[in-house]
Amino acid sequence: MTIHVSPDAHPTLVLNADYRPLSYYPLSLWSWQDAIKAVFLDRVNIVAEYDFNVHSPSTQMRLPSVVALRTYVRSSRNPVFTRFNLFLRDQFRCQYCGTATELTFDHVIPRSKGGLTTWDNVVAACSPCNLRKSNKLPEMAKMWPNQQPFMPSMEVLLRNGQKFPPNYLHESWVDFLYWDSELEP
Repeated sequence: MTIHVSPDAHPTLVLNADYRPLSYYPLSLWSWQDAIKAVFLDRVNIVAEYDFNVHSPSTQMRLPSVVALRTYVRSSRNPVFTRFNLFLRDQFRCQYCGTATELTFDHVIPRSKGGLTTWDNVVAACSPCNLRKSNKLPEMAKMWPNQQPFMPSMEVLLRNGQKFPPNYLHESWVDFLYWDSELEP
């Protein structure tokens, strides 16, 4: 019996020109089609390959499992305020009770009291804590976040992303990824 494996089962890890991932969380991956296109446009160097070939009528090649950009891409210094980046900053934990379930976000100074939706006023909160705090100020609710909200740097988000390795890591990627257990104290 022959098992047919789809090329879609072979994502490509994308490294910057310095051989570090563009991002850890989410891990910088391209589809096999995007990787092949970048190879043919000479935008990347192939670092490692799968033992899997794709072919057209005129050519055949192994799918890249790791590529490095030829040109260094400088990351933005200020991350965009998104729900995901907020949760990543707060390490996917409620800033009131520490749980990692039912996460929402909470305005420390409620919007009804003039609080803005900014890095300096929003924290990750589980649904029960968010409901309990409601639209009260921390002093009124007797609830203070475990850490003051702040605008994280890209380095903070990258470091926090290293604490959450994805479920799947191809063996050819391991030498380029540095997860929490391997980080220096």
